[in-house]
Amino acid sequence: MCWVGGAGGHINPAVTFGLFLARKLSLVRAIFYIVMQCLGAICGAGVVKGFMGHTQYGLLNGGANFVAPGYTKGDGLGAEIVGTFVLVYTVFSATDAKRSARDSHVPILAPLPIGFAVFLVHLATIPITGTGINPARSLGAAIIFNKDRGWDDHWIFWVGPFIGAALAALYHQVVIRAIPFQSK
Repeated sequence: MCWVGGAGGHINPAVTFGLFLARKLSLVRAIFYIVMQCLGAICGAGVVKGFMGHTQYGLLNGGANFVAPGYTKGDGLGAEIVGTFVLVYTVFSATDAKRSARDSHVPILAPLPIGFAVFLVHLATIPITGTGINPARSLGAAIIFNKDRGWDDHWIFWVGPFIGAALAALYHQVVIRAIPFQSK
């Protein structure tokens, strides 16, 4: 089993998709994880709405992601692709069993580089998209907020992270791990 997160948890469908493409998760497990991640995000967004005042919740658009004024949908999509690539590639690098064996004299705590990557991605993408990089979180907020603004650009927060995750998986498997494509 691939280690992701402090307790081995998977909370991001884009990361799960990347791990599936890298053959670290089965299709059945990946689908199950993605469904559960989305259900958890919907419940979490509902809890947040329950604890926030109605006025503040509305002012913050329920935490729903959208492309900020002054940016194009292409800008938003690009930010989500690059941001998710950074996150998923960091997960691959920080949890690579071969790297851990090779660098066993240097203890590494995987949550540190992963958390730092998430922090840096947020700094770069909050002004553009509010930082999606997790389709489940974007979905949960959009469903609970349930206003047009939460749905207008929603596709970007699935397509961008899945493309970013696929590129990170491809880069890690083919370039870093040098696993050749098999021709038939």
